[in-house]
Amino acid sequence: MIKFVQCTQFINKDMNMYHRESNTPALARTSNLNEELGQVEYLFSDKTGTLTRNCMEFFKCSIGGEVYGTGVTEVERAAAQRNGVKLEEVQRSTDSVHEKGFNFDDTRLMCGAWRNARDPDICKEFFRCLAICHTVLPEGDESPEKITYQAASPDESALVIAAKNFGFFFYRRTPTAIRVRESHVEKMGKFQDVGYEILNVLEFNSTRKCQSVICRYPTGRLVLYCKGADSVIYEKLAGGMDSIKRTTREHLERFGAAGLRTLCLAYRDLNNQMYEEWNEKFIQAKSALREREKKLDEVADLIERELILIGCTAIEDKLQEGVPACIETLSRAGIKIWILTGDKLETAINIAYACSLISNEMKQFIISSETKEIREVEDRGDALETAQVIEDTVKRDLERCLEEAEYYDNTRTQLDLALVIDGKCLMYALDPQLRGKLLRLSMMSKAVVCCRVSPLQKAQVTSLIKDGAKRITLAIGDGANDVSMIQAAHVGVGISGLEGMQAVMASDFAIAQFRFLTDLLLVHGRWSYIRISKVVAYFFYKNLTFTLTQFWFTFRTGFSGQRFYDDWYQSLYNVIFTALPVIVVGLFEKDVSASLSKKYPQLYQEGIKNMFFKWRVLAVWAFFAFYQSLIFFYFCVAASTKGQNLSGKMLGLWDVGTMAFTCVVITVNLRLLMACNFITRWHNYSIAGSILGWFLFIFLYSGIRTRHDRQENIYYVIYVLMSTWYFWLSIVLVPLVALLGDFLFQGRWCFSTLVKHNRLKSIEIGS
Repeated sequence: MIKFVQCTQFINKDMNMYHRESNTPALARTSNLNEELGQVEYLFSDKTGTLTRNCMEFFKCSIGGEVYGTGVTEVERAAAQRNGVKLEEVQRSTDSVHEKGFNFDDTRLMCGAWRNARDPDICKEFFRCLAICHTVLPEGDESPEKITYQAASPDESALVIAAKNFGFFFYRRTPTAIRVRESHVEKMGKFQDVGYEILNVLEFNSTRKCQSVICRYPTGRLVLYCKGADSVIYEKLAGGMDSIKRTTREHLERFGAAGLRTLCLAYRDLNNQMYEEWNEKFIQAKSALREREKKLDEVADLIERELILIGCTAIEDKLQEGVPACIETLSRAGIKIWILTGDKLETAINIAYACSLISNEMKQFIISSETKEIREVEDRGDALETAQVIEDTVKRDLERCLEEAEYYDNTRTQLDLALVIDGKCLMYALDPQLRGKLLRLSMMSKAVVCCRVSPLQKAQVTSLIKDGAKRITLAIGDGANDVSMIQAAHVGVGISGLEGMQAVMASDFAIAQFRFLTDLLLVHGRWSYIRISKVVAYFFYKNLTFTLTQFWFTFRTGFSGQRFYDDWYQSLYNVIFTALPVIVVGLFEKDVSASLSKKYPQLYQEGIKNMFFKWRVLAVWAFFAFYQSLIFFYFCVAASTKGQNLSGKMLGLWDVGTMAFTCVVITVNLRLLMACNFITRWHNYSIAGSILGWFLFIFLYSGIRTRHDRQENIYYVIYVLMSTWYFWLSIVLVPLVALLGDFLFQGRWCFSTLVKHNRLKSIEIGS
């Protein structure tokens, strides 16, 4: 119940985690992991849509070895500021176009100016590839100003919008054809509507990392247009293109360094005979009942060969608000952050810089397959040789980096380490022979960036830390490709963004922005951990105290089985007499306020180190339970040895048992109050109500007797007890002596804690 209320009333209704723009509050989809939010040591994050806004804008491009686009990205500005270089802002041209999905400015391509380029035909192929190679659906009026596009991803929508602004306006789709309004193709100012017959669509997936469309022109020309990751497209290119391949690769690296998302575009002219033979195989694979996806990928690979490289696109996806500050705060809290992305190495590194995950003061270990040696082997086309070279390179680099990291660790050098590794190298690093070295190196690193990784690799990396390091992990993502990673971690957080709700549906907690992790972890997570730890420890203490009191009684009865307490006392002890205060503590306990939890994130490390639920903590509670149970039993028995009621009779078993139980109820409730760092009126009401509830119950219970009452021994007990001074002295002195040990134990650190709390409180008030 405590966890449920923590989720529904505190997390779900926290206005600090409410996103006004999308009207999205935080959502706790489970109440079983509240305390683990306060113990997270490793955080695995996707990039696109998680750290960034997932609002793609066409920003730059490379066509036929020529770069177009004059803008400066946020990452470039951050890199210039980091290196102390002043960037000159480029003034936008007066006729530049800026709409959602398109933020491109270069007069050499706009308004038909591409006809004057060095190779206008390759520009034409570039624009047609953007306008044809996609699965976008147009909606609304068939005019450039009013049409809207429904796309599977923001990238696709941005590319189609770019084609529209370049003069190749896609406006209609049927099951077998698309219509494109082309401008300035034949001559400047001339518009023509062209219908392209769509023969086949080879869809994108995480394995292929590319998408192709086979279409037929009105003239009968048969063309395959393909777009995808450069690592995939380059393997499919025809020979004899070394110059444009080298130039485009340099442009890709430049775009990646600017934090832009890149795609390569290519095409291939087909003849009818070749296409018909391939199409038969495609139809067979499409109708296969077993391993259909695998067979489709194999058939697609048969025709996606001998491609001609057109160029590449560069799309900007800006960082979300507050991401750098959030990452910096979480790092100070002792959380090690990993970025797992499908972007290029340069893009991933520069995004990590822009996010404040990596700084110039860090020692960077980069394990990459983009080396001169590996490229030369890849160009020879021998897959086995390439695999062997990459494996040897990964093994050598891992050993070198691990040796250097251990040197820094042994010499106590105060130097933070950062590891950057790409997907190809990670595939070999996750091999059982190298897995241990990767784990040791990553645990020594403060930040890790994995680029060019697949969804499966994201899950494998998460499981590496979860199972190998035995630490609490949290994974956060926004798309379907992050689901496996989210499910592999201890705690999964989904971001309700623009890529659907798959990540949210697979997650334990859902938020709208990455920056809300600060409140979710440092505030709610830390408070929940402290509260649950204290509640569990207190339950252990109060039941052990209650049970040991009866245990000492068995020594007096020769282990005969005689009860010390009435059955109803035992039944209602946890249900009524001690239940409400512990619920209040589980809901309201906190040591510092939310603002101070975020201002001093180092406090979160108490949860990472499990400071409040160690065996030593439970041992202290158990010791005082042992001590107090002895006080309750022997003090009450000693008080009753010569005690007499008003009629001169000695106090009996049920008199002593009721008196001892009264002392137990008073003491364990007051002990909980001593354990609280934050006391509200609800604490006072619950503790006073529990003690008064016991007296109300015993007044009624011992004052009523029927013919069928089997508890006649309890009849009138409380009235007899309250008529003696032994009872009143016992319920004052026994709890006082029982709590004396706790008071002395807490006194040795209570003063320093109070001073620290008051100091933080004064800072909060002053700020």
